[in-house]
Amino acid sequence: MSLTHTAQHPTTVGPALLVPLVVGWCYLAAALRQREPDRAGWSHWRTAAFATGCALLATALLLPVEGFAAHMWQHLLLGMLAPLGLVLGAPGTLLLRTVDRRFGRAALRALGHPVARTLLHPVTGLLLTAGGLWLLYLTPLYRATFSSSALHDLVNLHFLLSGLLFTWSIAGPEPYRHRARVPVRLVVLGAAIVAHASLAQLLYAGLLVDVPASPEQLRSGAAVMYYGGDLAEILLALALLASWRPQPRRVPTPAAASAVT
Repeated sequence: MSLTHTAQHPTTVGPALLVPLVVGWCYLAAALRQREPDRAGWSHWRTAAFATGCALLATALLLPVEGFAAHMWQHLLLGMLAPLGLVLGAPGTLLLRTVDRRFGRAALRALGHPVARTLLHPVTGLLLTAGGLWLLYLTPLYRATFSSSALHDLVNLHFLLSGLLFTWSIAGPEPYRHRARVPVRLVVLGAAIVAHASLAQLLYAGLLVDVPASPEQLRSGAAVMYYGGDLAEILLALALLASWRPQPRRVPTPAAASAVT
C-alpha cells in the first residue's frame, strides 16, 4: 500500500508525558509556597492559565496522530495553544520569587545580554515558528519524520520551544526592559498570520508541498491550520492588548523646559 494511506508517525508518549506532569506539579508547589504568610501570594488566574497549558500539552502528546489533520491538531496544540497558557501563567516571575535572589539577579543580567535580547525579539520567534513550518512542509523533512522517532520528537520539541519563545515575545506578562514596542509586536503578529494563512492555502491546493497525504487529508489539515491558527493568533492578540500598559508621557521639569528654550 502507498505511503499516503499507511504512514503514521512513531511515538514515544510515555516519557514525554512526564514533562507536563512534572512541570505542572513544580509550578503548583511554587504557587502554593507564595501563599505563606510572609509572601505576597500568587494569582489564581495565572495558576489556572498554566494548568490549562499543561493540560493542552498533555493532550497533544496523547493525541493519536493518524492522518494529516490529526498531525496538524497536534502541531496547533504544541506550538500555539499550549504555549499561550504556559506563558500567561508567568512562570518566570514565579521562578524569580522562588529561587535565591543571587540567582535571580544573575538571570536578569543574562537576559540583558545582546544574544538574549536578539533571541527574545519577536522577529526571531517568527522566523523559528513560521519558518520552521515552511521548512517542514516544503522540504522532505516532514516525510523523514515517518522513519525516525528521534527526528519526529525533535521537530515537536522545536515547535513547542519556538512557540513558547514567540508567544512570550508577543504577550509575555513579565516586565522586560528590552521588550519590543507594542506596534512592532502587532506587526510581527500580523506577519505570522499571513505566513500561516499562505502556507495553509498551499497545503489546501497541494502546491509546492512535500507531504505524503491524499488531497482530502491535505485539505482537512490545511483547514485546521487556517482556522485553528486564526483562533490561536486572535487569543494571542487579545493577550497582548490585555497586558499592554501605555507608557505615561513625561512632563518636562521647569529646568528642562528653560534649557530647551
